Amino acid sequence: MAQVLDEHAPLPDGWSERHVAGMAVYRNNYRTALVEAMRATYERTARWVGDEAFARAAAHHLIHHPPAGWTLDVIGQGFAATLADLFAHDPEVPELAALEWAMHTAFTAPDAAPLDAAGFAAATAGFAEEDWQAMALLPLPGCALVPVAHDLPALWRALGTGDGEPSPARALAQPGTLLVWREGLNPVFRPLDPAEAIGFSAILRGAGFGEICAALVDRLGEQEGIERAGALLGQWIAEGLIAGIRR
Repeated sequence: MAQVLDEHAPLPDGWSERHVAGMAVYRNNYRTALVEAMRATYERTARWVGDEAFARAAAHHLIHHPPAGWTLDVIGQGFAATLADLFAHDPEVPELAALEWAMHTAFTAPDAAPLDAAGFAAATAGFAEEDWQAMALLPLPGCALVPVAHDLPALWRALGTGDGEPSPARALAQPGTLLVWREGLNPVFRPLDPAEAIGFSAILRGAGFGEICAALVDRLGEQEGIERAGALLGQWIAEGLIAGIRR
């Protein structure tokens, strides 16, 4: 395995040209298999940049970040950062890869049953005000926020159809945020407005509900902020984004 992974490793003494050629075949097959595994994770990114450019970028990433885990699920980790360097003049490319990685991570995340409205009501029955303030919402495993500066939903749809060449990615007037999660077996995403992005970001870092309310009050004002926090709480539970609560 050490010989396969390191193209410059010295080969054992006494190897014939046939042995050397055989090792080259093994090395090429191994690298090709890893590139194809990355292509399966980043299908839309590969379609957007083209097969040849993707293969070069994937090989570059694998050389600098060789697989360190036991499963192919993790070999694409950090690819978006690699693409940010390689496609510095095409910033939508690393954004698209970051979205695909978040979708992939959501798909492979552990299973968890979402908390429904009845379960939430039972869990919070008898809460005092301080309990509501301290209550932390536990998101479904695999939930993630992806910052974007381009219309990734439109690009995602265009690349998913495979009908002709997609139009250039449209830059957003203001940077946005996509929320990624899994519904059943299907990873999905949707754009968030700035207030919801603030609220869900607080969830992901383990903030209490009181902190979420305070952040929204700072942005929207006292009455609208508190009302929006309550509305978002109901929306997140209805969408199945919350796995439980902690206080």
